[in-house]
Amino acid sequence: MSIFETLMLIAFGSAWPLSIYKSFIARTNKGKSLFFLIIVFIGYISGIIHKILNSKDYVIFFYCLNCIMVLIDIIMYIRNFFIEKRNQNIS
Repeated sequence: MSIFETLMLIAFGSAWPLSIYKSFIARTNKGKSLFFLIIVFIGYISGIIHKILNSKDYVIFFYCLNCIMVLIDIIMYIRNFFIEKRNQNIS
């Protein structure tokens, strides 16, 4: 267990709610990168797997929470992709 690992996850995780909110409200993917979101998602999954296999402690909660928030942002990206596509077809 590391307090510094926990603080890192809290710091990184604090940005995701705002990113999700902006994605939901903006209904566009401008300034977003699906590749980046997937890389971060894979990173959190890797952290979860490490915690399960090597050091089960409370920090896994923060990995899971961040992973869920990134997944929601990926879903927002996909939703916004279809919204943008629909809007282009209407114009």
